[in-house]
Amino acid sequence: MIQNQLSHHILPNAATMLGVCLTAIGLVKVAEAHIGPSHVDEYLSLDAVCFLLSCMSSYSSIRKNNYEKGTSNRLERLADYFFMFGLIAMTFISVLFAYEFI
Repeated sequence: MIQNQLSHHILPNAATMLGVCLTAIGLVKVAEAHIGPSHVDEYLSLDAVCFLLSCMSSYSSIRKNNYEKGTSNRLERLADYFFMFGLIAMTFISVLFAYEFI
């Protein structure tokens, strides 16, 4: 059985979601000139940090795969948790922004 298959999927997807967060922050900054100030960009920046931590954990898990299996598995699980939390947070932020709560 090949170890760390999940990390190979998390890394590119977390990096993509990090880019989505950064793009959304830029779009919100442009839109704030028309809609007024909001806190969406601040919440998205925290979400971007979550995806960055997922990327770093996933990459570290892949790098340690050949040397330390236990540490690699813990890092992979951590990357998975950060990724899932980031997705849930992004969905929550999007819903709140769409209904103009934030």
